[in-house]
Amino acid sequence: MHNYFLNEIKEECGVFGIYHHPQAAQLTYFGLHALQHRGQEGAGIAASDGKTIDCIKGTGLLSDVFHSEELKKLQGENSIGHVRYATAGGNELENVQPIVARAKIGCMAVAHNGQIVNADELQERLENHGNIFHGSSDSEIILHLIQREHGTMLEKIQKACQKMEGAFSFVILTERSLYAVRDKNGLRPLSVAALEDGYCVSSETCAFDSVGARFLRDVEPGEIIKFSDMGLETFHYTSDTRHRICAMEYIYFSRPDSDIEGLNVHTVRKASGKRLAQKDKGNTIADIVVGVPDSSVAAAMGYSEESGLPYEVGLIKNRYVGRTFIEPTQEQRDMGVKMKLSANASVVKGKRIILVDDSIVRGTTMKRIVALLKGAGAQEIHVRIASPEMAYPCFYGVDTSTKKELISARYTCEELCKYTRASSVRFLTIDDLIGVYGTDKLCFACFSGNYVTPLFHDINQKTEK
Repeated sequence: MHNYFLNEIKEECGVFGIYHHPQAAQLTYFGLHALQHRGQEGAGIAASDGKTIDCIKGTGLLSDVFHSEELKKLQGENSIGHVRYATAGGNELENVQPIVARAKIGCMAVAHNGQIVNADELQERLENHGNIFHGSSDSEIILHLIQREHGTMLEKIQKACQKMEGAFSFVILTERSLYAVRDKNGLRPLSVAALEDGYCVSSETCAFDSVGARFLRDVEPGEIIKFSDMGLETFHYTSDTRHRICAMEYIYFSRPDSDIEGLNVHTVRKASGKRLAQKDKGNTIADIVVGVPDSSVAAAMGYSEESGLPYEVGLIKNRYVGRTFIEPTQEQRDMGVKMKLSANASVVKGKRIILVDDSIVRGTTMKRIVALLKGAGAQEIHVRIASPEMAYPCFYGVDTSTKKELISARYTCEELCKYTRASSVRFLTIDDLIGVYGTDKLCFACFSGNYVTPLFHDINQKTEK
């Protein structure tokens, strides 16, 4: 995604799994490639040949970690993989997933998307019982909890999940089976597809197309799906469930060609842009509509269609620039901005622009984009945000920081307008989103402060480990 300026919202993680296919690891690579937008800081694949689990992982992009020779080393018909953005724990190699454990009960590997909000409490309890942690990722807690429980592997997973609060869509690979698990609120997406004589699991449905799999259904909140010689079996670890998928999956994280909980991401983003235009009707005079690439393009298209204003490519994303580390001077930071995003001067010069973006987090990105467009000769810039004001931090696997660092927690729209030097700034409301999506079964915590789970952190304090 487009974390151009290093201080805006960052991505989720992505998990993928294959059960019963002779090229499991190779297909997992292709599936992860489709999920690369969910994490670019680390990648890994674990495969089972029925007797043991081998794992290869590393930091960087998928293409940095894997080459054909590495994939050939991963033999077996079952495999899981992960692309990582570090929400809890750093980006050291020991935190890159899948994480593999070897014990008397056998080998198992886990790949996790989300964040366990009571991770600190659970880790302290586990360490007091003698468990040793090799990294600082909360995903390692899942393995320790499972290992400590009694019963079959399924019973162990059920009991472990009952101890965890927060967001966790994860896959577990054993020597002969694969498990897909989703938290009781369904905060993070997870879906199942049929693949020849086997099955496929993914954070997003877009990955199914890349391996030729046929979508079956979403994993339900609180559900555990087991893939084994018995086929697909479904269980639950709790009956206290509800659908509360994170609204940011639609707004920002997911790929436009994914279907999340039955809604196509591109379609709802476009409808959000139309809603912005409806709210503006008769109030704003402009010449063109410009979207911030990539996740805001659909909303900008929707705004254009509804308003009748032409959609123009006024901002160009340079797709061949990697992450730019924070530089010591403002001049060098601004140079990094221009490397990643350019204004199309021939398009924007002298124009009054409706600038559509998906969200404003700390405000600095929008301030720099406005400056970029004005520097290219834009006359007026009216900022339209296809989501409500983000005024509360997320504890469910999204890298939003403390409440005091979220600009909408401190600034009114008028103050934000002055800060960014835009001609006007407007947002959608939660009710707007509910109307667009046709449901209120979502998590709007970062907009409303109404969290769907108990919290184990002060929203005004840092939550990183």
